[in-house]
Amino acid sequence: MEEKLIKLTIDNHVVEVPKGTTLLEAGKLVGIDIPTLCHIDLKGTCVKNKPASCRLCVVEVEGRRNLAPACATACMPDMVVHTNSGRVIRARKTIAELILSDHPNDCLTCPKCSNCELQRLVMRLNIREMPYNDGEKSQRKNEVTPAITRNMEKCIYCRRCESVCNEVQSVGVLGAIRRGFDTTIAPTFDRMFVDTDCTYCGQCVAVCPVGALTERDYTDQLMADITDPDKVVVAQPAPAVRFALGEEFGVPGIVTGKLATALRDLGFDYVFDTDFAADLTIMEEGAEILDRLKKYLAGDKSVKLPIMTSCCPAWVNFFEHNYPDLLDYPSSAKSPAQMFGAVAKTYWAEKMGIPREKLVVVSIMPCLAKKYECGRDEFKVNGNPDVDYSISTRELARLIKRANINFAQLPESDFDSPLGESTGAAAIFGVTGGVMEAALRTVYEVYTGKTLPRINFDQVRGFDGIREATIDINGFDLKVCVTHTLSNARIIMDKLRAGELDYHVVEVMACPGGCIGGAGQPYHHGDFSVIQQRCDALYAEDDGKPLRKSHENPDIQKLYKPLYIMAKAKEMKLACNVIEQVEAICDKHGNKPGELINILHEAQSMHGYLPEEMQRIIARKLNIPASKVYGVVTFYSFFTMTPKGKHPISVCLGTACYVRGSEKLLEEIKRVLNIEVGETTPDGKFSLDCLRCVGACGLAPVVTIGEKVYGRLQPKDVQKILEEVDN
Repeated sequence: MEEKLIKLTIDNHVVEVPKGTTLLEAGKLVGIDIPTLCHIDLKGTCVKNKPASCRLCVVEVEGRRNLAPACATACMPDMVVHTNSGRVIRARKTIAELILSDHPNDCLTCPKCSNCELQRLVMRLNIREMPYNDGEKSQRKNEVTPAITRNMEKCIYCRRCESVCNEVQSVGVLGAIRRGFDTTIAPTFDRMFVDTDCTYCGQCVAVCPVGALTERDYTDQLMADITDPDKVVVAQPAPAVRFALGEEFGVPGIVTGKLATALRDLGFDYVFDTDFAADLTIMEEGAEILDRLKKYLAGDKSVKLPIMTSCCPAWVNFFEHNYPDLLDYPSSAKSPAQMFGAVAKTYWAEKMGIPREKLVVVSIMPCLAKKYECGRDEFKVNGNPDVDYSISTRELARLIKRANINFAQLPESDFDSPLGESTGAAAIFGVTGGVMEAALRTVYEVYTGKTLPRINFDQVRGFDGIREATIDINGFDLKVCVTHTLSNARIIMDKLRAGELDYHVVEVMACPGGCIGGAGQPYHHGDFSVIQQRCDALYAEDDGKPLRKSHENPDIQKLYKPLYIMAKAKEMKLACNVIEQVEAICDKHGNKPGELINILHEAQSMHGYLPEEMQRIIARKLNIPASKVYGVVTFYSFFTMTPKGKHPISVCLGTACYVRGSEKLLEEIKRVLNIEVGETTPDGKFSLDCLRCVGACGLAPVVTIGEKVYGRLQPKDVQKILEEVDN
């Protein structure tokens, strides 16, 4: 049935709109911007606030005695509306002057300066004097949390924060309290944020029109660290930053190359990519998905499904506060930012010879909850955080402007290696549904052993609050769910608690649209097209990447030897007697962290190699992070995580053998078997190592295969000998 349209006139513009359209919405259709402070409607998401309380959107309707609030007045047939009459302009100016009467005049030092909607309105209305001074001011003190700064003297009671906290996020921390001149917006029971269930999602900051709610600023601390000659400062920008940053400088599209250059110009010693860690997250979460699914399909009734993503810190805070009885369901994987920090301060720092305490890891995030996440105790080693602190996209933009960097004119550059390579799967992490799609690409190929017929999973894309899909994986129907905003997450969790949830994997993002709508991004001011453009840009970056699956990332493959997810997919498990032997080795050394290398030596001598399970046992016994054990194992060449092949090959690189061409022999063996030193062929037949001397210098160059010694070999002999051994 065709929808009936209503015809009306607004400022001499004839417009036809569907029934139920407000005057504010109708005005936008003909390019008329009616000012408002309380109203916000982020079309395409559930972000809405329509209290009609500020009254700045008043308009004159012919035949109506009073001025009408455009945001709350429905269009009627043949209505004639004036948005710019003298009466309307005078009324708006008076309302704005009354709002200013109890607002502090500190615009120049306010963190919202130039982004303040009240400030812009005052300029638009040409207010040059303050006729109503000394209005009632809130007596509430400022509050500075790890993520959010609150200054209620600046609050104009638009109640956007209350709406987003209660209706969009269902956290229920903010609300109006008291009455009259004592009215204020405050956390539950008038407590401080830190004493409530606040998740630090920051969406209250994202919608606040003034400076009452802003992010905690770490830029001065960052500049102090950058200029400290005793510190090495590392940057890791998130996927959602690389388009949104350009908005601050009028540069359209993905600005990844300029971003890397700007960070170096600011003084960062190394510029890596959180996208690398996003690929790493998929390896970890993908492994966990496969592990739980295999147990579930094997009839294990204790396995917890659905497995839920855990890379959003606000979501993690939310389920910790509200669903402590369901903590076994989310993945154990850290967020990409925290994974990167752990790898940088162990694996990379040890390889570079940089003491942990001198390395400063700074994440550049679209998210404010990441600021809080940095301070969590589980992400620290002896009080030193894996990620020292996080700055938002807005903070980075301010830093670039402060440093007089002409961002638009910057040349492009690449991220540093080895933690700078990434795939298209990592790029879409910033969009709701992106983590799920990235995981599906890897899980499908690992589970089936087949190449995806089509890389994109359109079933999980879009902005619907809760999206469901069934993915056919080799005849198994994998049921997945994607949701964004915490109110939708609450619906999912309530069903799970009631035993009514029939999914295998669930992705949750706290912010509307995912990270692209994060509270640390440039302010959208209620314009949904900004969110849509960010989404389109990240999908375009994914499409343009030569590699689009996390398990294809060469830097990830170097980090995992063998690939961790492959090991998980094969469910590599230790026998009970081996576990007891490893624990006994740790006990013999007093379970002292300082004995780690000696313990690893003995464990490898006993078992032949150091699989992940064994490293976790050692980490637990020594009460140190598994990342620390893994960092040591991957740093020293004499440790291996790969089991020896049926025919272990050792190439002598001692002086006599080396000068007679053993290096060329080594290269030929690597070429024929398609493996590197320390690796085993996929069929488990051959493994390759080097040694310094076998005591047969007269036979140089020498290669041993198992117990047999081969002397005076030439590269042309390699293929034949390997075939003979194999047969």
